[in-house]
Amino acid sequence: MSYDAPMTSSTTSTSILIAVSCGLLGSSWATETSSPASPVRPNVLIMLADDLGYGDVGCYGATRIKTPHIDRLAADGMRFRDAHAPAATCQPSRYGLLTGRYLWRRKTGHNGLYFQEGEATLPAVLKGSGYATACFGKWHLGLGDGSPVVWEKDIKPGPLEVGFDQFFGTPYSLNEPPFVYMEGHRVMGANPADPIRIIPAHQTLLGYGHGISLGGIQAHRARKADQADLAITEAATTYLRKQSPGKPFFIYLPFVSPHVPLAPSSRFQGTSEAGVYGDYVQQLDFCVGQVLDTLEERGLAATTMVVLTSDNGGCINLSAQRLGHRTNGPLLGQKTDGWDGGHRVPFIVRQPGIVPAGTTSDRLISLTDIMATALAAAGVLLPAGAASDSLDQTPVLRDPTAPAVRTEMIFQAVRGYALRSGQWTYLPGRGSFGYTAHPTAPWQDWRDLGFVNSDFDAAGQPQLTAPPAQLYDSSRDPGEAVNLWQEYPEVASKLGARLRELLPTEIPLVR
Repeated sequence: MSYDAPMTSSTTSTSILIAVSCGLLGSSWATETSSPASPVRPNVLIMLADDLGYGDVGCYGATRIKTPHIDRLAADGMRFRDAHAPAATCQPSRYGLLTGRYLWRRKTGHNGLYFQEGEATLPAVLKGSGYATACFGKWHLGLGDGSPVVWEKDIKPGPLEVGFDQFFGTPYSLNEPPFVYMEGHRVMGANPADPIRIIPAHQTLLGYGHGISLGGIQAHRARKADQADLAITEAATTYLRKQSPGKPFFIYLPFVSPHVPLAPSSRFQGTSEAGVYGDYVQQLDFCVGQVLDTLEERGLAATTMVVLTSDNGGCINLSAQRLGHRTNGPLLGQKTDGWDGGHRVPFIVRQPGIVPAGTTSDRLISLTDIMATALAAAGVLLPAGAASDSLDQTPVLRDPTAPAVRTEMIFQAVRGYALRSGQWTYLPGRGSFGYTAHPTAPWQDWRDLGFVNSDFDAAGQPQLTAPPAQLYDSSRDPGEAVNLWQEYPEVASKLGARLRELLPTEIPLVR
């Protein structure tokens, strides 16, 4: 089945169709709910780490960082070894998770809220089918209508306008102003007499990053970087303790770690064998454990589908690497790259009675598949025309050896696009398509990074004889060490044509 194949009717054959009005920016859909004879609809809980690499977790090979709670989740569920974010950076992946669509399908810009008028989202569709919905954590999908945001007033549209009943968290990453918490439409501690002013990076002495924010003393004091995930987790567990088995809920829990700034609280400092980075990941694992424990305490674990994954690959951390930890394990590259280190991520699913415990799957799966899969689990029909890049992975969740649901996927890097098709990964140019290896990127000495690729020498300098594009056998060479473009030119040509066919013509394959 291709990456954009529709959901089959067999996934919802036990349900009945009803009309439900849903308040996503004024839209409505026909949705479907379970029949009276159907089992209780499961709760859905998605925990999304920020820049957590493929090698950062114990069950994925980490030895210098301990993640007992995430490992426990894997022991109770299914661990995917070929799971990918649709992009090697944050916003496109988060958008894809909540809509089941690639961000590049949008025809308009991204000023203000990322979602388009009438666009179906996972929380809105579930809410229209009777689910309570909440988001706790890093939003980072735009706010407002595109006009300059006034942080002392109600900020609309935002998370509540795309289907969430509740929102508490940060508007952006911890290193992006304003450095505040939001609850609902409001910035916590905002004071019109002391307005928040954002100074863009190019207007500061630093000249890089995302800028700074001034004013808003009380609002800025309310959010301490080393407490952010702990506060987000407390909000989520407080919410869970108020839930009852009678009404299903959907929680989207996007943590802020281990994205920079690395800010583990004092309780976790010095607890890992991978420096500050490892300490921060271990704090994340603690937060995951708090959520899982609360599900158990409330008797909700048996009726909750839990997904844990990351929005993209991890960033290279040389301090951790010198202590024996590689953020992305055996993979080539890092966040921003078209290589697998940019987008192959940990991906764990637990659903008692559906997902066999302690299993591992090598089937291809995407964060965009979460929408169709979660709706199928809830017995809710995917709205017509929605989630065009989402596939129901329920057959694989039931049996990790089942035939692959997904055989094709596009990966968006910061400087181009890569295509996975069957066993092959194709990049229509040289380099990483990100910041690891690109003509305009800072040169990095690969002898510090441990990378191996036939297009580069040991120090990471490009070979003059490197082919003009890249082709890797992902089934035999997951580390993308050997470019097979010259050995299989017909495969490379076919995939190049396929990638051009899939992407709109106005989008360049390489930037």
